[in-house]
Formats: sequence, structure tokens, C-alpha cells
Amino acid sequence: MFNITPLVRTLIIINVVVFLLQNFASQYYLTEYLSLWPLGTPYFGPYQFFSYMFAHGGFGHIFFNMLAFASFAPILEQYWGEKKFLFFYLATGIGAGIIYGVVNYFFFPGQVGPMLGASGALYGILMAFGMVFPDLELMLLFPPIPIKAKYMVFVMGIITYSMDRSGTVAHLAHFGGAFVAFIIISYWKSQNRGRY
Repeated sequence: MFNITPLVRTLIIINVVVFLLQNFASQYYLTEYLSLWPLGTPYFGPYQFFSYMFAHGGFGHIFFNMLAFASFAPILEQYWGEKKFLFFYLATGIGAGIIYGVVNYFFFPGQVGPMLGASGALYGILMAFGMVFPDLELMLLFPPIPIKAKYMVFVMGIITYSMDRSGTVAHLAHFGGAFVAFIIISYWKSQNRGRY
């Protein structure tokens, strides 16, 4: 079903291993250590801008993140190559964490808890996919309708937002990942009118 490329496979394995460690070694507070805590709190550490995107909050969280990642990321890895794809993945994930942390620090102090998951980088991948292959038609699973890639990130954002009944989804991180991706892809396009 999926044509998983080497780096995407490695990243999925890392996420799954970390998730298993979170669950089987919970007495060591690994989830708390890896999560991105609010800036200015005693629990925050700069390394968390990186570590948070490899930890997940539950089976559904990691399953749907890795399903979407396996669906879209291999095509970008094949198109860009491993080094460029890895840079992009880490930049959007870290960028999403920084935007989430800074905005909450200045505008919502004391109102948010720790954040974790690969969703920021995933929304970066969705944005990149839409910008690199804008007119490629995709079939959504739900609802089962065709949609052009350039509209997909907005549809996915609306679906995620509308399905969030708990209020615990870090929509700001999703936006942050997509925003960083938009900046990176726009810069690459301006530097190279051909393959970017």
C-alpha cells in the first residue's frame, strides 16, 4: 500500500520505539521529559523543541500521525533526497515548537500545559506537498472525494479542528509547522525556478 522510503521508515521506527518506551518505562517519566513544556516554567528545557516531536500521547495519536506521514512524506523524500527532506522535517517540527512556545508565552501565559507529537512537522509536510505538487489529485478517505493537493492542508486543518472535542489539540503547532513550511518552500522556489 505504501512505498516507504528509507528515511521515512527510520523516522517512523524512532517514533514507534519512543512511544513504546513511553508506555513500558512510564515510571521514569519519559513522556514528561520529552514533552515541550511552557516557556518560563521550571520544566522547560531548550532540547524540548526537538524531543517533543518524537513522543505521542496515545495509540490514536501516533497511529494517525504516522499514517499521514507514511502517506505523504515518502514522495517528498524521493523528490528532494534524504538530506533535504531531513532538514525540512526537523526545521518544520522545531519551528512549530518555537512558534507554539513563544506565542503561548506572550499571549496565553499559564493557560497551556505540555505539548507533544509529530503534528507540527506533519502539517509542514502537508503544506510542502500542496506547494510542490499543487494540482495532483488525491482521494480523501473521509469524505471519499478527490481533492487537489494545494487544498489538502486546509481541509486537514478543518477536519482536525472540528474533531477536537477535548480542546487539547495544539492547533497553534499545526499552524506553526505549516507556516514554517510555507516560508522554506517559498525561499527554495525563489532561489531555484526549477526543482526545489
